[in-house]
Amino acid sequence: MTALISRDALRAAIDAGTVTVVDALGGDYYAKQHLPGAVALAPGDVDALASTVLPDKHAAIATYCTGPSCPNSGQVATRLTALGYANVRKYAEGIEDWTAAGLPTESA
Repeated sequence: MTALISRDALRAAIDAGTVTVVDALGGDYYAKQHLPGAVALAPGDVDALASTVLPDKHAAIATYCTGPSCPNSGQVATRLTALGYANVRKYAEGIEDWTAAGLPTESA
């Protein structure tokens, strides 16, 4: 099971520039709204795009999707781990929690 990261820990890591945030929704969802600096990587794209989007397999990575009921962030995290990424965590509460807390987002 993928380790979890809390909203506060994720925000601190984003602010410090010490994490690569992965939006596991991709597509129109990513274009409309995503966490600051996030890259899009949907479950179906991990095998084809991970090495390009996430070249450092030792970098800290945090995946997220809409919230606890969305399986995408867990699927992406599990696949990244299987591909040899060593420091993957999941922000289970997702963008719904992030925006509910009044934290900033970006759009494409």
